[in-house]
Parts: sequence; structure tokens; C-alpha cells
Amino acid sequence: MTFTYSELVAHPRLLDAIRQLARNLRVSFNENPRIARLLSAHQKWMLTQAGMALNLEAGPSGFTVAEFRELVTANGIASRNTVQNYLDQLEIYRYAEKVGPTAVRPRRYRATAVSEQAMLMWYVANLSAIDGLDGGSRALELLSKPHLLAKAQPRAARKCLLDRNWVEPPERIGLFLWTEAGALVMDEFISRIEDAEGDCDRIDIGYVDARALATEFMMSRTHLQRLLNKAAEQGTMGWHNESLRSGMWFSRDFLDEYCKWQAIKFKYVNDAFLDAQA
Repeated sequence: MTFTYSELVAHPRLLDAIRQLARNLRVSFNENPRIARLLSAHQKWMLTQAGMALNLEAGPSGFTVAEFRELVTANGIASRNTVQNYLDQLEIYRYAEKVGPTAVRPRRYRATAVSEQAMLMWYVANLSAIDGLDGGSRALELLSKPHLLAKAQPRAARKCLLDRNWVEPPERIGLFLWTEAGALVMDEFISRIEDAEGDCDRIDIGYVDARALATEFMMSRTHLQRLLNKAAEQGTMGWHNESLRSGMWFSRDFLDEYCKWQAIKFKYVNDAFLDAQA
């Protein structure tokens, strides 16, 4: 089933889908924290998706640094140096490898099997969330036909990279998403939401142990606390009373804004998969 963006935003189960995705991604982080961090900040998310798109389009021959740079710099995602540093990092952790003799120019890269499998499971997690909207079987279909990823992921990635509303999230969302491991923090908070029904302007997310959370996500505790304080100043979230030991809440309008932003990606992921099936 296809969805327009307006249909996704208006869907009564959109938050449930996003919450399910957040919980699945938290499980993925626990299983492989290092590779999960490749999607843990918005710039890294875009670099990872762009690189995998080029990788799947190129096949065994691999893609060049110039192709990667052209794709991301044209969309204002990262600088030329950032692209090279990112590839170097992937190579160190064996998520990417050079193709052919190192003396041959231009250098070509391809993703390793572990990277392709991780992207497959990311796409499956997103399709599973979308399945929750209409009772579909997209996720099972992709698991049974993983070759469809080579057609679906590049299409979805390129659509996201061309949409400025996705590339440049709203300011309050960007506060988290432009931060290293910020997407992990958002997934943690979204996964905690149990009751968002009714007209309540503040939605409980329970006690947040900044020290423990920072340790788990391999980020600075001081930085995470500053992030929470800044979000509180914006009215995005806050503590139920003056003590930092109290539980925290999300504002409904921020949650709605976040769901609308996630719906952009859901549309492209769904459209690309349906196109790949066809």
C-alpha cells in the first residue's frame, strides 16, 4: 500500500510506528554499538545512506571517492575532507574496503558484508514500522528477497538527500540530531513513551539518568546534560519538578513535529521498496 505524506502525518498509528522503530533500533544498538553509531547523528546518517547507495548501485566494482564527494557536497551534507575522513573511519573498522590494487587511481571502495547486512536490517526495521500502519508484509518480503535492497535503498536514500525538509530538520529536532549519538538519545526517549493519548501537553518519559545514558552511548555526560538543559530552555522537554532526579516529559508539539519529520523518510522508504518490488 502506498501512502502520501499527508496520509502518513494524519495516520492515527504513526506514533506507534515510530515508537516501534525506535525500540527496534535500540535493540540493534545493543547488539552492535559501533556500527549503530554510523546512523547516530544526522550527518553520519546521510553519509552512510549516500555511501551505501553508491555501493549498491556500483556493485562489485565499487565507487570512487569523487562520486561520493559529488553526491554529498552537491546537497550540502558534508565537506570534501569530511567524506575522506569518513571513508578512512569505515576502512579502519572494516565496514568498507578498497577494491583492486591500491596503486590504481582513482581509488574505489565497496561496503563489506557486515555493512550491507546492517543496512538490510535497518531497512527491514523501517518497513516493519510501516507495516504497522496497514498490516502489510513488506519487512518479511525484504527478508525473503534481500536482493531488493539493491534497488530500494539507493532510491530512498537519494530522495531523502534531495529533500531539504529531511536534510535540514527543524531546529528543535536538529538540536539532538546534529549531535554525535543524538539520534540514539531520541530513540531512547521515543521508546519510553507509553501513553500519548488524550489532550495532555506533556508526555511522560520517566527518569533520565544522564550519566548512565552517556556511558551507554559513548558520549560526554556533560555534553548530554547540556543538551537536555538546552531542550528544556526551548520547552521541548523538562523535569516534572525542580530536581534533576525527577522524571522528564516531552512536549506534545515537539513529539508531533518529530513524527512529521520521520514521516518524510517513511514515505521515501515505502515508495522505493514498492518500486523495487514492481
